[in-house]
Amino acid sequence: MKPEFKPKSIRSFVIRAGRITSGQKAAFDTWWPTYGLSLYKGKINLADIFGRSAPVVLEIGFGMGDSLLEMAKNEPDKDFIGIEVHPPGVGKLINEAGKAGVKNLRVYMADAMDVLEDCIPDASIDRLQLYFPDPWHKKKHNKRRIVQPAFVQKLRPKLKIGGVFHMATDWQPYAEHMLEVMNVAEQYHNLSPSKDYCERPEYRPITKFEKRGERLGHGVWDLLFQHCS
Repeated sequence: MKPEFKPKSIRSFVIRAGRITSGQKAAFDTWWPTYGLSLYKGKINLADIFGRSAPVVLEIGFGMGDSLLEMAKNEPDKDFIGIEVHPPGVGKLINEAGKAGVKNLRVYMADAMDVLEDCIPDASIDRLQLYFPDPWHKKKHNKRRIVQPAFVQKLRPKLKIGGVFHMATDWQPYAEHMLEVMNVAEQYHNLSPSKDYCERPEYRPITKFEKRGERLGHGVWDLLFQHCS
C-alpha cells in the first residue's frame, strides 16, 4: 500500500520509509475495504459512505491514529475522516478500529491537499483538525509548513458556516506563525476570548507524546477559528 498523491513541487511532509509490521500489513488486507477511501475516486457522498447524515470531523495527519480512534469512539454521533500519508499509522489505525467494531471512521492514505481539492464536498465539514503538524524548524524550510495563507483559504470552502478549524502544536514559533496567518485570514473568527490561544477542548485527547512534553515543561498551543459568513 502506497500513499496517493498528485505531482507537486513543495510538500508539507516527507514520505518516510517506516517499517510495516505483519499485523499492519494484514490490517490492509482485512480492513482497507471497510475503512479505506481512494483519492482517485473523486468527490465523495458522505451520506452514502457512512449510511447516515451526521456532523463530520476531518483530521489531517493523524500519525499513528491513537487520538483519532479515541475521538471516534467517544463521539459516536459524529463521522470521522482521517488523512495520513504514512502506511504504518494507517495500518495500525484501521486494524484497531476494525477489532473495536468502529463504524464512524474512514481513512485516506493520500496527500491532504489533493483529497481536499478532489474528494471533499464544499460546506460539508463541521470540524477540521490539524494536530502537531511538522513545524519545519529551519527558516529555509518554513515554506513547507502546511499552515500558510493559501492553505487556509483552500480549507475554508470545505467548512460549513460555523464550522471550526482546530490546530494544535507544541512548537511555540509555529503557534505564533499559525496565529499570525489565521488572524488575517478572511472569514475566520478566533474563538479565543483573548484573541490568541484557547484551552484544550475536552474532545481532543492528550497524547502520550503530549503527556511526556508536559512532564518536561513543554507547552502546547491550541487555536480554534470558526468559519463565519
